[in-house]
Amino acid sequence: MNASGDPSTLAKAEVLIEALPYFQRYAGRTFVVKYGGHAMGDPEAAKDFAQDIVLLKAVGINPVVVHGGGPQIGAMLKKLGVESTFVDGLRVTDKATAEVAEMVLSGAINKELVSWIANAGGPSGPRAIGISGKDGGLVTATKVTRTTKDPESNIEQAIDLGFVGEPSKVDTTIIDTAVAAGMIPIIAPIGAGEDGHTYNINADTMAGAIAAALGAARLFLLTDVAGVLDKQGNLLTDLDPAKIEALKADGTIQGGMIPKLETCVSAVEAGCEAAVVLDGRVPHAMLLEFFTARGAGTLVRA
Repeated sequence: MNASGDPSTLAKAEVLIEALPYFQRYAGRTFVVKYGGHAMGDPEAAKDFAQDIVLLKAVGINPVVVHGGGPQIGAMLKKLGVESTFVDGLRVTDKATAEVAEMVLSGAINKELVSWIANAGGPSGPRAIGISGKDGGLVTATKVTRTTKDPESNIEQAIDLGFVGEPSKVDTTIIDTAVAAGMIPIIAPIGAGEDGHTYNINADTMAGAIAAALGAARLFLLTDVAGVLDKQGNLLTDLDPAKIEALKADGTIQGGMIPKLETCVSAVEAGCEAAVVLDGRVPHAMLLEFFTARGAGTLVRA
């Protein structure tokens, strides 16, 4: 080999050098990652994700994963013959649906992710622990209330979505204990209410509440789009609450992206340093976003 070295080896060294300041700056800090969408149904994407989480832990960052599972819940409901009712596109979660949701989220999906991370870490790697918001009193939930306008009278009416909740209180003791023991918490979006009921919680909302409570350095929302796009289809890399409101007002931000960004804004205004919406379909998108100067998604700061 000549004195200049092998180009491919040098390129790898340059990547590590580029990442070094990020390793140093965020050692000991927490990243909360919401995992869902396309990546959950693709074994290769799941493998990449697990490797990313193990790498974060290996360089001294504490990853906390909150996962979704809407399509898997839908598939199980169909398999079991449980009929679903939708109001304004939102699934009404009756008692039977709530039981299936908990079974799928806290059972099959949660433990599968634990296994993926165990495989990625190997015998001497970090251990993942699967929990839900019910464990250790992590998340106390309250029933979600929604309204809709009657198309004829234009009068707002309350919608009862059943056992759908949102976090009202987060006690991070169980996460702190797991992290102190060197473990990676994998959290299912299920919470217990003070009324004794179990509630299904939107995974984005759950991740945002946990990121705020932990004072996380980053909240990553992995989605099935590149991030927030302008009207010409270009990626918007940096946003703040005022810009987000302006983009909502002019119709640039609409549909399912609105609640995701509302989650980001709530998190950064309540103690999370920054939130990122990025494309979970891109291999190692989280690492590209965080450990390179180029970035890969839309960063939201307060």
